[in-house]
Amino acid sequence: MKAIKPSLIALSLSFAGTNYAAAQTVKVDPEIPSYKPTTGVTGNLNSVGSDTLNNLMALWTEGFKKAYPSVVTQVEGKGSSTAPPALIEGTAQLGPMSREMKATEIDEFEKKFGYKPTAIPVAIDALAFYVHKDNPIEGLSLKQLDSVFSSTYKRGGKPIATWGEAGLDKWGGKTMSLYGRNSASGTYGFVKKIVLQKGDYKATVKEQPGSSAVVQGVATDLAGIGYSGIGYRTSGVRALPLSETGGKYFEPNVENCLSGDYPLARFLLLYVNKKPGQPLDKLTQEFINYVLSKEGQEIVVKDKYFPLPAEVVKKHTATK
Repeated sequence: MKAIKPSLIALSLSFAGTNYAAAQTVKVDPEIPSYKPTTGVTGNLNSVGSDTLNNLMALWTEGFKKAYPSVVTQVEGKGSSTAPPALIEGTAQLGPMSREMKATEIDEFEKKFGYKPTAIPVAIDALAFYVHKDNPIEGLSLKQLDSVFSSTYKRGGKPIATWGEAGLDKWGGKTMSLYGRNSASGTYGFVKKIVLQKGDYKATVKEQPGSSAVVQGVATDLAGIGYSGIGYRTSGVRALPLSETGGKYFEPNVENCLSGDYPLARFLLLYVNKKPGQPLDKLTQEFINYVLSKEGQEIVVKDKYFPLPAEVVKKHTATK
């Protein structure tokens, strides 16, 4: 997956060419085992972090509580940047993030604990650029998206302000209406890093407080375009096919994410405080085991994201 860090690609043990990637419908890898409840799991489980992962975390904790009714859970999803401080301060055991931690965030964590936080892939997302359902544009390249959303044009393009300039001739001079996230969002940071190549956003981007607000804004704005996780797609919008440099466009589906053809595929992550050589506390570990089980990954599909291949699951459940 081109947009996913090489360090994380290595964990996948190569997605392309597997039976999983060839599937026509989104299904959980049959090699992922079912979750088996155990004894002695109790206490309070707190999650602070990503808005993109907010629905998933709510669904996972709901399913987890069915196995362990005495566990008290709390989920807060105000943005990925809220996860590192919560882990450092000990106010949360789980830090869901839609991007990798920045070097400065890792440094702050390591300064306190003497080791780095542990990142666990829990789902695959196709970061999507949405347009109104009645917008007929075929697709866009990352260079065009940079020209639409950026004021610095790090990809070498020229400013694009109208749909005609983006290639939709029949809409001529119709001005594009831009929707995005605020700087607390991991998705904001992901787009800034990958699409804008660390450039600056235009001042005209309407910053929204959550992923659903971005999609809702585009759904009610014929000239709108905005970015959000694939799990927030609704009938009022269309997720654009994209290309890395132009030419053939690729739909944001599971096959194209796993093959690497869709350029904005990413892992969704859970960060935890795990001391090297020592196990996690039982409550946190069992929650992770549930998330990486057949039942947990079925919830990923239910929430319209893409489940992990068994190779990735095995990598992160091998040591308990």
